[in-house]
Amino acid sequence: MIFFFGPLYSGKRAAAMELLGWDEAELARRAVWDVQDLAAQAEDLNALAEKLCRHEAVIATEIGGGVVPIDAEARRTREAAGALNCLLAARAEAVVRVFCGIPMVLRGELP
Repeated sequence: MIFFFGPLYSGKRAAAMELLGWDEAELARRAVWDVQDLAAQAEDLNALAEKLCRHEAVIATEIGGGVVPIDAEARRTREAAGALNCLLAARAEAVVRVFCGIPMVLRGELP
């Protein structure tokens, strides 16, 4: 599995398609994105990470940067998303951070 992550609207899906040579249809068939939204409802983040790793590419939005919310539930949501990102990165064959549309391979090699 290749793990793509970065800020909101940073070009993660476009970078994944370009680097992997996929079109929109292939991305929809072989990848999953917005996985940070799944973390908040997950009872077991390890189990969720294992399930997500069955996809060839996983794309997550970083939501932990910036001002820490005053609301406890919002803080728990951010913490869960960050923990899931760590679990996915640890399991990934390659980790790619996308910032301002620029993909940076942090670990591994792309196919």
